[in-house]
Amino acid sequence: MPEDHGQPGASWLLLASLTVAAVLYLAAARSRTRAGATAWPAHRGILWLLGLATIATAALGPLADAAHHDFAAHLAAHLLVGMLAPLLIVLSAPVTLALRALDVGRARRVSRLLNSRPARFLTDPAPAAILNVGSLWALYATPLGAAMLGKPALHPLLLTHFFLTGYLFTASIVGVDPAPHRRSFRLRLVVVVLAIAAHSILAKHLYGHPPAGTPAAAAESGALLMYYGGDLLALALIVLFCAQWYRAARPPARRPARRSD
Repeated sequence: MPEDHGQPGASWLLLASLTVAAVLYLAAARSRTRAGATAWPAHRGILWLLGLATIATAALGPLADAAHHDFAAHLAAHLLVGMLAPLLIVLSAPVTLALRALDVGRARRVSRLLNSRPARFLTDPAPAAILNVGSLWALYATPLGAAMLGKPALHPLLLTHFFLTGYLFTASIVGVDPAPHRRSFRLRLVVVVLAIAAHSILAKHLYGHPPAGTPAAAAESGALLMYYGGDLLALALIVLFCAQWYRAARPPARRPARRSD
């Protein structure tokens, strides 16, 4: 049974939301098979479920409990929800699946939403990186962090923020869903390198300047986890980005036949 962390029913609500998300995705994938269309790739569904499981691991259970009083556990939850889960969810191509599962009218409304000015702005690499890494600096390097970290009731909001900004940033760099306004590989490379550098510098800052109320030893352990764990996940992002760039740069004759996913 999930425990409540300062807000009655918050854990149950999150668990129910994740369960509904899993069921909807799998139902949409199954509907394509029933309709006689090309089967939705199984690995996409596995990535989706792994992404939801990663969110559950960070937001429910022992890690979530420890995150309320252990700074290293808090940063571990940040890495899972803000970096790993967004990468898994982005690669599961939920928007593509939704566009194929919805009827024509609803799919067109989704397409118009994706092409709206707010969506274009939020999914642009530079604003997405500022929202993602910039908010981390505002949280951990200012008195705002100490004020929020000391209130367990705000933990679900922090995790939600980590995931949403992490998703926008990851989708802007290595997204596989339709994005007619996607930026060039060169610009995305510059943004992702700067964002990774800013994340690493923040980890070093926390090592030497613990947030108010955080013991130095806990801050050092958390900063090391943020530095090396962040670099490991950033490496995975870079490898995937380079693979996409290499595939896009190959002459058409040498590219494999386009898949339906």
